[in-house]
Amino acid sequence: MNGHAFTFAGERLVARPSGALHWPAAGLLVVSDLHLGKSERMARRGGALLPPYEVLDTLTRLDADIAATEPAAVISLGDAFDDMEAAAALDPSFRDWIARMVAGRDWTWVTGNHDPAPTGLGGHAADGVTCGALTFRHIATDDGTFEVSGHYHPKASLSVRGRPVSRPCFLRDQRRLIMPAYGTYTGGLRSRDRALSDLMGAGARAILAGMPMVEIPMPR
Repeated sequence: MNGHAFTFAGERLVARPSGALHWPAAGLLVVSDLHLGKSERMARRGGALLPPYEVLDTLTRLDADIAATEPAAVISLGDAFDDMEAAAALDPSFRDWIARMVAGRDWTWVTGNHDPAPTGLGGHAADGVTCGALTFRHIATDDGTFEVSGHYHPKASLSVRGRPVSRPCFLRDQRRLIMPAYGTYTGGLRSRDRALSDLMGAGARAILAGMPMVEIPMPR
């Protein structure tokens, strides 16, 4: 099995090294915060000129996750694009690639704070999705549901042979599961940041993406 299995809300979920989440029993693959077009958006606004390869890299990993898990449904938990102008500027070949991945699947684009939801790519848009006991949305709330969300781009560190290693991570406690950002140029927020440490309950855990996958107490 390529990933780290754990139980949340009584369901067996698998955190994948890429930062995707697989729910085998539901035939569901979840990704969050692709932020496609970030390099284009930064150049357009006079920021740093980043190599424009992040769309290719992100879609290559997503395609591989879909091929490996063969999901009947996919949920993208918001901020699929860095902004709507980046969505409009997406190369037609990438639009076709996304449309091919979407075709034949129940694909939901959850609205984010950077984009209302992509258009013209297939699938459908929603503010959130409920599947069984789990609710999927972009930003964590305090409504008492078992919730899977994104937005914060969490990352955590551990010491390997005396050196700190920092990676994107999944954060989980009894009620919340926060996804890492899936996009290549997304950066991250340390789990020790107050925005996350105040949000996650006692006993929260961090599952570091990448290889090997490691689960540790959430650094606070």
